[in-house]
Amino acid sequence: MDDLNDKAQAIWEMVLATITTYGLSVLGAIVILILGLWIAGVLQRTVLSACRRSKRVDETLSVFLSSLTKYLVIAFTVIAVLSEFGVQTASLIALLGAAGLAIGLALQGTLSHIAAGVMLLLFRPFKVGDYIEGGGQAGTVKSISLFTTELATPDNVQIIVPNGEMWGTAVKNYSHHATRRIDIPVGIGYGDDIDAAMKTLKELAEADSRVLKDPAPMLAVNALGASSVDLIVRVWCNAGDYWPLRFDLNKTVKQRLDREGIEIPFPQRTVHLISESESASES
Repeated sequence: MDDLNDKAQAIWEMVLATITTYGLSVLGAIVILILGLWIAGVLQRTVLSACRRSKRVDETLSVFLSSLTKYLVIAFTVIAVLSEFGVQTASLIALLGAAGLAIGLALQGTLSHIAAGVMLLLFRPFKVGDYIEGGGQAGTVKSISLFTTELATPDNVQIIVPNGEMWGTAVKNYSHHATRRIDIPVGIGYGDDIDAAMKTLKELAEADSRVLKDPAPMLAVNALGASSVDLIVRVWCNAGDYWPLRFDLNKTVKQRLDREGIEIPFPQRTVHLISESESASES
């Protein structure tokens, strides 16, 4: 019985010694962990709310930045908890840094696409629904993620472009401005009345309601070609009317000039044939 009491007394003393030695560390670690997780959640919601209030930050980027903030705080919290138990965090941080460097070198291509995706979502050179040329491809933007940009060609073929290629090249955005200019080249015969042709083309352009009044339609003699006098018709329209108006103008110009008796000449070439007898006499 005395032996049992002695063992119980020894165990109790060991528990008291453990509590005395590590109790404050455990309590401090628990407090740090709870506080760190709470701060991580608060900062995540704050960053997400701030990004959503900004008109320049995309929803995808908002979620990414808020999640990144949360996990960074959790990482520092874990390091702080380990330090409470006497773990040498300096060596741990160095180890994590080396591992991060190795992973970064192995995934540098992927990370460059993520960085490019962040830049695209932040600076917004184009948005979903725009028709663009970029990364060697052209199409309507369907989605922008952290890794890739999805395009759809006019015949509805899907194109996936890595963001690194999209950000690293010039991007031509056809949908950025509300209006666009249409240039219609028209060739007339050298024997036709230039002023009459230009008057006809101006009336034709002004008659279409899709042609904007400001800037007003412009007509000019663009060049004196090899077989025609080359006129140019320049009109402005809303971006959404560009292709329908361009197609209709090409058709209407031909029909109207035909009715007015104004020739649209074919390319011509004069060929002089010299017979063998003429060639011999000249020599």
